[in-house]
Amino acid sequence: MQKRKLGNSGLEVSALGFGCMGLNFLDGKGLDKKDAITLLCNAVERGITFFDTAEAYGPYTNEEIVGEALQPYRKDVVIATKFGCKDARPAVGLDSRPETIRAVTEAALKRLKTDYIDLLYQHRVDPDVPIEDVAGTVKDLIQEGKVKYFGLSEASAKTIRKAHSIQPVSALQSEYSLFWREPEDEIIPTLEELGIGFVPFSPLGKGFLTGIINKKLEDIDRRNIIPRFSEENIKANLALVDALSEIARQKNITTSQLALAWLLAQKPWIAPIPGTTKLHRLEENIGSINIVLTVDELAKIDTTVNGITLAGDRYPEFLEKQIDK
Repeated sequence: MQKRKLGNSGLEVSALGFGCMGLNFLDGKGLDKKDAITLLCNAVERGITFFDTAEAYGPYTNEEIVGEALQPYRKDVVIATKFGCKDARPAVGLDSRPETIRAVTEAALKRLKTDYIDLLYQHRVDPDVPIEDVAGTVKDLIQEGKVKYFGLSEASAKTIRKAHSIQPVSALQSEYSLFWREPEDEIIPTLEELGIGFVPFSPLGKGFLTGIINKKLEDIDRRNIIPRFSEENIKANLALVDALSEIARQKNITTSQLALAWLLAQKPWIAPIPGTTKLHRLEENIGSINIVLTVDELAKIDTTVNGITLAGDRYPEFLEKQIDK
């Protein structure tokens, strides 16, 4: 497994991480605890060292699964978790008050069965709490040895700079894929300038770039609240998947592998965190690490994607309001 350093912080992770949210939270199905733990152990055995969770996934249950699964490998893995949602529920609102950050961290340490958190993210920027106070609180936790590195999620360039001036930000986690390329405009240049790593979540477009979504989602699927996943917009956006699938076919790889290989080719300090509940998908994702896209292939992908207008917003209104801009 190839390794990557997240910016200038010294934090080294596997080139591909594992987004744990979907194990029991994303699509209404998930795995039972035993199967989820088995899958995480399989990921470690195949070289993945970077695992992403949050108190809000469940809430709480995802951290418990990750903690139990990774306890035997603790010294060899990097665990990232998050604070910042009121009562650990994004739909309720945001809460990054210093006292909340401390309480969430202490509780997460217990659920994760560890005495330190490798990478602690602010899940969403809280407009009611100065980012300087947030960064200062995490700085104290780092000095106390409870946290090693500080991260932000879905933060604007302005907020990243403010936080970074108080406590160096090691990584930004935000959505980035061939299904959502907005970070290229301002975020990626800012991260490169400041020496901050980038951890794209939903690198497969919340599953859309796998090519297996071609009709209305089941009623229990949490993605139903996302405008891009309405039945009408799914049909419209299949033009992107069809075009990428043809490029992948010509290279004898899957569409998922093409999407992940494209991300890995963007910057050497990018480490995507695709999630899955299936071992064969895990192995498929890992296979993307050794795929080399030529300059011509990358140019063809860019031309193809730029020529397609995608339908639907990436978040419903209540979640869009939580995005720092």
